[in-house]
Amino acid sequence: MEYDIDFYKHFAWLRKVNLHSSGNSESYQERLSRLEGDKESLILQVSVLTDQVEAQGAKISDLQSSLVEHQHKLDSTEEMLQQELLHRTSLENQKLSLMGEVSYLKIKLADMEGKQGQGAERQHKAEGLIKELRILKDKVEHLEDQKLQYEKKLKATKVKEISSVFIQRVYPHPYRLRRTQSGGLQAADPDAGQFRRGGLRATAGPRLTRTPESYDSARDLNIPFSQWTKGQVCGWLEDYGLGQYVNLTRQWVENGQTLLSATPQDFEKEMGMKNPLHRKKLQLALNAFTTKVIEKSSELDYIWVTRWLDDIGLPQYKDQFHEARVDGRMIQYLTVNDLLTLKVTSQLHHLSIKCAIHVLHANKFNPNCLRRRPGEERQPSPSEVVQWSNHRVMEWLRAVDLAEYAPNLRGSGVHGGLIILEPRFSSETLALLLNIPPQKTLLRRHLATAFSALVGTQATQEKREYGNATGHVPLTTTAKVKPKKLGFTQFSHLRKRKPDESADYICPIDSGTLTVNGVSRLPSMNPCDDLLDGLQRCCV
Repeated sequence: MEYDIDFYKHFAWLRKVNLHSSGNSESYQERLSRLEGDKESLILQVSVLTDQVEAQGAKISDLQSSLVEHQHKLDSTEEMLQQELLHRTSLENQKLSLMGEVSYLKIKLADMEGKQGQGAERQHKAEGLIKELRILKDKVEHLEDQKLQYEKKLKATKVKEISSVFIQRVYPHPYRLRRTQSGGLQAADPDAGQFRRGGLRATAGPRLTRTPESYDSARDLNIPFSQWTKGQVCGWLEDYGLGQYVNLTRQWVENGQTLLSATPQDFEKEMGMKNPLHRKKLQLALNAFTTKVIEKSSELDYIWVTRWLDDIGLPQYKDQFHEARVDGRMIQYLTVNDLLTLKVTSQLHHLSIKCAIHVLHANKFNPNCLRRRPGEERQPSPSEVVQWSNHRVMEWLRAVDLAEYAPNLRGSGVHGGLIILEPRFSSETLALLLNIPPQKTLLRRHLATAFSALVGTQATQEKREYGNATGHVPLTTTAKVKPKKLGFTQFSHLRKRKPDESADYICPIDSGTLTVNGVSRLPSMNPCDDLLDGLQRCCV
């Protein structure tokens, strides 16, 4: 606490005291003593005040030093603030420049997307035109094949009629004929009542022993295959589509019995038959000769199978099937390993072939059972849809206003049998194959409604229940089928297996049928069990 003392007032007070003392007749000694006491008190007060002044001076110096220090801090803070303001100004400038660059890039990106959209639209139109050209080309090839088949059948019918008349009336033993250097049979009158000299030449029939009809007549005359001569066997192989093995066969075979008693290993060793499907084709034909069972599928040759692949939407495998000479009988006995040998690895394509074979079974291998063009029906039943070809399904897509996506089904393996018979094939699978984007929900909903109306209420309910079942694996376009790797403990099972066991067939023959929505269906706890029995699926 600070004390301010006015010394002039204090001495004035002392004067008054002295005057008062004199006035009161006090003695000099008393005043002196009193003054001495006052002096000591004043000295004491002065010392106290001096100490206080010194303390206050020290405090003032401390405050001045702290003030200087704070002033330095304030200056440094102001300098930092100025630097921060400069830095922020530079950042704002950079931000504005970046925003300008972003806007420029956005404008450039929008321009590029517009150009890309135009290019994609042009490419889509070009692809559609290319697919339509391919379809037209396939139709032309199909018509040409039909024309060739018709001409071949017409020619074979004429030759058969002429040869049968000639053989019956001239030679009692027609298969004693031998190829000579004479020309072919000329036109003859089939209505001629009796043989007339000067008509047909006796040696004018080198093709009688080389046509399938001659071998049919041989079977009609109950001549066993084991008694066929070397020439007849070689001619039959050539007509059966295995003409590349005739030279080695002629060196090895003595008669038909040689082939009947041979094993597949003998075919590979003696005839050079490296292709396992060629060996299977020959073995099936020889088994038919042995059992004397005439199957309807044997009437379908390998050329018909290539057209059948077009009908079920798998034309990309025509070369492999044609090279392997796969005919109707082999289709009936196809296995999963056979399809893998034919380079068919897609699980969806396996199921497509399986359902197509089942449709052939249900129609007793009628070669014209599949419908390629729309009929007069307004609302087809599932029993009619199951016979639709791939092209007929594309026509249905055009009818339900999905024509722009119809060409995407080319090569997909989608046909009526797959749509009806496969429980895992749903509208979602079809939308995936049609390449309909997931964000187009209204288009997918329209497809689902049309699909449900097509397959029927019962099949739709079954597909929904199967999709909601536990352990359900949805059908995708990327799933692959690979052979199961056999361990050492499984070779004994291979030795015990019967050769006629049908569990490995794509579509078993002797299994019972179920009727689903008016359509016969093969029974199976899991539709892939029959397809993948003994194999391991690998979804890639």
